[in-house]
Amino acid sequence: MIVRTAQATLLRLAKGFPILAITGPRQTGKTTLAKATFPAKPYLSLEDPDIRTLAAEDPRGLLSNYPDGAILDEVQRVPSILSYLQTRVDASAQPGAFVLTGSQQLDLSSANTQSLAGRVGLVNLLPFSLEELQAVNRIPDSLDEVLWRGLYPPLYDRDLSPGDWYAAYVSTFVERDLRQVLAVRDLSAFQRFVRMCAARIGQLLNLSSLAIDCGITHNTAGAWLSVLEASHLLFLLRPHHRNFNKRLVKTPKVYFNDPGLAAWLLGIRTAAQMAFHPSRGALFENLVFLECLKARLDRGLPSDLYFWRDSAGLEVDLLRETGGMLQPIEVKSGQTLASDFFDGLRRWTALPGNSALESWLVYGGDTALRSGATQVIPWRELPSRLQANN
Repeated sequence: MIVRTAQATLLRLAKGFPILAITGPRQTGKTTLAKATFPAKPYLSLEDPDIRTLAAEDPRGLLSNYPDGAILDEVQRVPSILSYLQTRVDASAQPGAFVLTGSQQLDLSSANTQSLAGRVGLVNLLPFSLEELQAVNRIPDSLDEVLWRGLYPPLYDRDLSPGDWYAAYVSTFVERDLRQVLAVRDLSAFQRFVRMCAARIGQLLNLSSLAIDCGITHNTAGAWLSVLEASHLLFLLRPHHRNFNKRLVKTPKVYFNDPGLAAWLLGIRTAAQMAFHPSRGALFENLVFLECLKARLDRGLPSDLYFWRDSAGLEVDLLRETGGMLQPIEVKSGQTLASDFFDGLRRWTALPGNSALESWLVYGGDTALRSGATQVIPWRELPSRLQANN
């Protein structure tokens, strides 16, 4: 098993919260993480029809069998049990008693808000980070292979072709589970919508244009996008609010939860195709965004990630906010550095003055160096930089 960074976070949260919840998309290793972190706890899957029936019909009876707590997998299948869990943990106050996992972030978060406020320590688990793969020397040989293969755990612990696995994943999770949540009648329109979202990675979201391209209404596009975001299939990166006396763009940018999934949706079937694909730069930007996000979420920290763009077109791909300080990050997929890579960083750094941290330029090459006030970071070194700067 590849050790997850979030394991230490779960152990820390277990000292103070009676309930822990691990959420995130399907196939990111939530169950494996729960079992590995708490091997002595009994395990119950609410996907099992018998256990699900018992949880729905006699939740008190079910919970009484586990006085020291248990792992409840896919708990969103019986959300009513959370109210009984609330009563149980309020009576015992035993820290780290129950561990919940749920693939549907929208259902579990809603239930937590209603029943478990202040009682649950939450970890959002995404696919492997480069940091986790680097620790076991499992990072693919080339950047193109990383972007094509992606970082979902099954692609690193089974003998699977990425093309075969992503086809099955999209067919089940995206086209079945999410379609049922949304009550989608026109599957082809929904498929087109998801693929058109992938084609807009790193771009400002224009919901009206997206709706027109997919042949659906603006309201439908908004509803579908909200569910894709709530299920952590994609993320909307918001612009930072600080304007420095500039007029700012207020529209978010779109990113997916894994570059390999997005690459499959874009029709990229081999690493060789990735090398020349017009979306390669956007997918690399997606990868860097995810690495910054995972470095925060895996440690139980808020994302605090933004981008910055004014009406004149000055843009910084990513801003990491730490204690009121802002760190600008520019992302370039090329292996060869060019002088204009630094233009946006130089112009932006002049705006915040003393509230700006050292700027980073993350690129697809192999050599680390410094150019003026900017640290140039090869993509393979990004995990160690993030680990040292969180």
